[in-house]
Amino acid sequence: MHALPEHHIGVRLKRLRLERHLTQKAVSDLTGVPYSTYTKTEQGVIAATPHVIAAFARGLRIDVATVIGQPYVDELRADELDVLIRPIREALDIYDLGADPDIQPRRLEELNDDAEALLVAVRAGEIKQAASNVAGLIEEGTTAAHSLNSTEGWLTLASFYRTAYDVATKLGYADLAQLSLARMDWAAQRGSDAVLGGMYQYLRALTYLREGKFKIGQRLVTRGLSTLQQADRSREREVVTGQLHLGGAVMAGRAHNQDQALSHLEEAERIAEATGEAIKVHYLTFGPTNVQVHRVSVLAELDEYGKAVEATNGLTIPKDWPKSRTSHHYAEVARAQMWTNQLEASFQSLLKARKAAPQQAKYHPTVRETYAGLEAAHRRLPESFLSYGSWLSSGTGQVA
Repeated sequence: MHALPEHHIGVRLKRLRLERHLTQKAVSDLTGVPYSTYTKTEQGVIAATPHVIAAFARGLRIDVATVIGQPYVDELRADELDVLIRPIREALDIYDLGADPDIQPRRLEELNDDAEALLVAVRAGEIKQAASNVAGLIEEGTTAAHSLNSTEGWLTLASFYRTAYDVATKLGYADLAQLSLARMDWAAQRGSDAVLGGMYQYLRALTYLREGKFKIGQRLVTRGLSTLQQADRSREREVVTGQLHLGGAVMAGRAHNQDQALSHLEEAERIAEATGEAIKVHYLTFGPTNVQVHRVSVLAELDEYGKAVEATNGLTIPKDWPKSRTSHHYAEVARAQMWTNQLEASFQSLLKARKAAPQQAKYHPTVRETYAGLEAAHRRLPESFLSYGSWLSSGTGQVA
């Protein structure tokens, strides 16, 4: 019996198929997923890959979030995170109302410090902390930006909007993430920052990656690279350019376009050799390590799971790397290990993902689906494995 039956994607695939009165063969024809792959995925014999999930969503014309089951409403409610979403929506809605006469904003230096603190909190995996503070800071930042009408004021507000995007993405609210990005672009344009404009296109491309709309995502990567050419040459510009190539590599990998994926990776690697580790430049964690980490991701997206696991050999995560990025990496390693039947190693990687950033890991679709795949593969589950499933469905994002 699955500890997380409601989160097992195969269960939802079947329900969504039956709601549309489709046979498994019809779904295979609509999505282009081989019949045997689809039936095994629906039955829970094999775990759902991002490629299959995206193809299913496109074929049935539904959101990927519906297939994955995000947002995980019950857990969000138990962790008291759901109540933080509405204030963020409301704060995003006042962007064009000008300065609020009831708000006396602090000095811009103080707001900048708060914007930095939010970025640090998200990357430390402290999602609840960031979600609790960002709405009020957006409201204060909105008034400050309208009152000052300066480049610095608008870019500070854009940073607050970016944190709203980060929070919404990690908690599974795709519509809120898109709205946050639209606001970020609006503020960045007023700040006349081409580098930030390029980063906006990168983040926007990632939303289409999650939705399985790879062609649109690649067009946004191309647009972002073009936008960055308008900026003066700098290390900052190179970092964002390199990160766009990494995003493009994952996009192409998930679309199973190997040549394009490896081309993006090679370009990112070339740029990283020049920039070195640039962890804090827009908090994109760009550098040689991130290129290696993305190579693991891309190989997994190409269904080259054995090569993905091999790519982790000699890969050392720096101690100062953001915990959120470290957690995401181990979740992807766990998926590759599961597909290569390294079940115990896969579970150990899931444990590392949880240890690095428990709040993020709990709401990470890859963590949940990998856990479900491991559970299906195990005949006898150790107590530590079962307790992990209990934690995923519990009312706390902390490690028990």
